[in-house]
Amino acid sequence: MRVKVLSRNPDDYVRETKLDLQRVPRNYDPALHPFEVAREYTRALNATKLERLFAKPFLSSLDGHRDGVNCMAKHPKSLSTVLSGACDGEVKIWNLTKRQCIRTIQAHEGFVRGMCARFCGTSFFTVGDDKTVKQWKMESPEYGEEEEPIHTILGKTVFTGIDHHWKEPVFATCGHQVDIWDEQRTSPKCSLTWGFDSISSVKFNPIETYLLGSCASDRNIVLYDMRKSTPLKKVILNMRTNTLCWNPMEAFIFTAANEDYNLYTFDMRFLESPVMVHMDHVSAVLDVDYSPTGKEFVSASFDKSVRIFPVDKGHSREVYHTKRMQHVITVKWTSDNKYILCGSDEMNIRLWKANASEKLGVLAPREKAAMNYNQKLKEKFQFHPQIRRIAQHRHLPKSIYCQIKEQRIMREARRRKELNRRKHSKPGSVPFVPERKKHIVAVVK
Repeated sequence: MRVKVLSRNPDDYVRETKLDLQRVPRNYDPALHPFEVAREYTRALNATKLERLFAKPFLSSLDGHRDGVNCMAKHPKSLSTVLSGACDGEVKIWNLTKRQCIRTIQAHEGFVRGMCARFCGTSFFTVGDDKTVKQWKMESPEYGEEEEPIHTILGKTVFTGIDHHWKEPVFATCGHQVDIWDEQRTSPKCSLTWGFDSISSVKFNPIETYLLGSCASDRNIVLYDMRKSTPLKKVILNMRTNTLCWNPMEAFIFTAANEDYNLYTFDMRFLESPVMVHMDHVSAVLDVDYSPTGKEFVSASFDKSVRIFPVDKGHSREVYHTKRMQHVITVKWTSDNKYILCGSDEMNIRLWKANASEKLGVLAPREKAAMNYNQKLKEKFQFHPQIRRIAQHRHLPKSIYCQIKEQRIMREARRRKELNRRKHSKPGSVPFVPERKKHIVAVVK
């Protein structure tokens, strides 16, 4: 039996003689209050509760497509304009302030596989199942004019993705191989290939603009240098990578969305192991896009949810889902860092707040001051158990909740099996493999 006893030093509070003054422990700093921490803790708790109470991230749904939304593109100059391509070959241009479609183009026969806007914002490119690359004007045709593309390039195989250079009139397509095109020519400037498999996605680096990254269905992530016209190196993972996205603030960092439910953030200089493994999805991750600050990214998954991850954390800070939302195929983070757009199977584009409890519109100075004060309080007390529990709690659909539970049991079983194997084997025969290195098969240079 253990007994805890309070012990005090009598010298701290007992007078030596009756004539001595009573000792009162106090802080003589007038700015400090004896109960300041207790008060701040209560305020932080209330602020955290109110944040969860006001967390209503869903803003609106842009409906008008007659088939699943397969790809989206942001306008480089206009915050209110976004483009979307559907599985029936239709392309729509949306005005986000009015939340309505301003133009519809029947661009391709079959799926629109990819789209991107030109760096100056005057035109955009689309690729589809009909083996064509088409360039369209961003403005609507004038009265009496027909809706026709500026240029059409006919390819030999189906193009599965497209991306435009950030500064020059050059774009890249992928399919059977990665082709670099000049806008003025109908044949590629150079073709890059490493292995013989279909390439699902290609992306230009926004900082080191001559670098490209691509994902192939033979589980490779390949990096290319446009100046050398050769592939640089590739990393082979356990499962196929669907797409990748470069960090807009750090030139060498990119994040890959994988079929094994995880996202991997790599530094292209050290591909032997990822910088971070982001684990929370319970099905294949289909798309990923960075915030303009480069501190966070958003991912879309086959498990009918959208998650927001900090770059340096392994778990998501936010998960968005609705009852009607089906498999989320494409996702974009707007250039003002305020909103997230996602396109899904059931023909809708949904608009979400990037910060679930953020108040939209103009804030009064007092509101802004109170908001900043509450934010600092939440940061100060973020590791207190009660505040942490409230801040991290999220309601999940039953299917996702059950799958997370199941995966946790499976992970624990694997860990236990490995421990038992190590316990009953010769010392050193079962090596410790860190989580980051488990998913990498090889790096080829």
